[in-house]
Amino acid sequence: MPGIIRLHRLSSDGEGDQRPYGLVRPSAETVGMSTTFHDASRVEIHAGDHRREILQRRFNDRPLLVFWEMTKACDLACFHCRADAQHEPSECELSTEEGRGMIDELAQLASPRPILILTGGDCLKRPDLLTLIDYARSVSVPVALAPSVTPLLTLERMHELREHGIKTVSISLDGMDAATHDAVRGVPGHFDATMTTLGQLKDAGFTVQINTTVMARNVEQLADIAQLLHQHHLDIWEVFFLIPTGRGTDVNASTPQQNEDICNFLVDASQFGFTVRSVEGPFLRRVNQQRHEGVPGPATSHLYDRLHSRLRDLLGEPTHDVCAPSAATRDGNGIVFVGAAGDVYPSGFLPLSLGNLRHDSLIDIYRDTPLMKDIRDAQFHGVCGSCSFKQLCGGSRSRAYAASDDPLGSDPACVLVSQPLRVQ
Repeated sequence: MPGIIRLHRLSSDGEGDQRPYGLVRPSAETVGMSTTFHDASRVEIHAGDHRREILQRRFNDRPLLVFWEMTKACDLACFHCRADAQHEPSECELSTEEGRGMIDELAQLASPRPILILTGGDCLKRPDLLTLIDYARSVSVPVALAPSVTPLLTLERMHELREHGIKTVSISLDGMDAATHDAVRGVPGHFDATMTTLGQLKDAGFTVQINTTVMARNVEQLADIAQLLHQHHLDIWEVFFLIPTGRGTDVNASTPQQNEDICNFLVDASQFGFTVRSVEGPFLRRVNQQRHEGVPGPATSHLYDRLHSRLRDLLGEPTHDVCAPSAATRDGNGIVFVGAAGDVYPSGFLPLSLGNLRHDSLIDIYRDTPLMKDIRDAQFHGVCGSCSFKQLCGGSRSRAYAASDDPLGSDPACVLVSQPLRVQ
């Protein structure tokens, strides 16, 4: 039976969005409408968009983002940790000189060079962190930081990082209150510390990104988390859709229908002054595109209704255009991950090592490994392979691998996979 989904019409002039990277920003004054969903074969995207093709050619040559897990050492005990972090660093972690070598390789690429994101564990546990930041800056490789909120992230350290050229920092917030967030992070008082840190980072002049992992225990709190971003004038909300890897294998992930509801809610939330992105939830781009073009999509359910209503109760009517960028990055396409010991992966959530920096070139691995080529060419199997959204979305390669041992398989978290009659 067809369901109902709220969509938005295009602006009255009927013109599509022509901004680079496929940014989708319909007017906040667009008229809400209801329609029924019948057949996904009716849902098409303009895959020939010239700018998106240019970006894909760039992704074939070099990644947009290089994540470096500098260490597995971390003082937190998050129960969904991808890295399965530990208190002390490992002896096999890349050395300072090996880190410089990787930075040198990135510096040899054409501009714009990839952004090097220093993460962990907790990157603040690396004693050579500032040395490596300074070196990257000296060769014009942009750097962003993803530290943990611990006593290491002091006001003095924040100002030090700013002085060394760091402009963007991301930290995690997994609940609207201490009861939820502290249970996830495994440290009493961590929610209060995180909220204090957010204010300090903004005061220090950073662009601040919040990372939230969606799971059963916090899905009903997403509108309240959005209010926290709005209230504290934060810049970016990156929502992670759980992958059963590391400690996350024992955490209840959201269902395909919940994911559809969450993605529709995230498009709504992006109209309140902060950018919204997803990790391992590329179906957000499909939902965004469908709503931008005013075409039917899979039906939402009561979860979306609750989140939408709660968001409006908290923040009122939208105040900005939609800001949910749609650059079609996914594991291995515009993204590559370097593990603490130098192993290279399509992403931090896809544990298939493609080589090691100690004897392989990072860019050669990215460009030439057959799996990476297949991912960039959208050579997927099953429903994802026949879906008209396979380039824009492409499903989570990490989740496909976790579910079927096939990194090119279908993403079981997508409602179009769970209900295949909805796919062309």
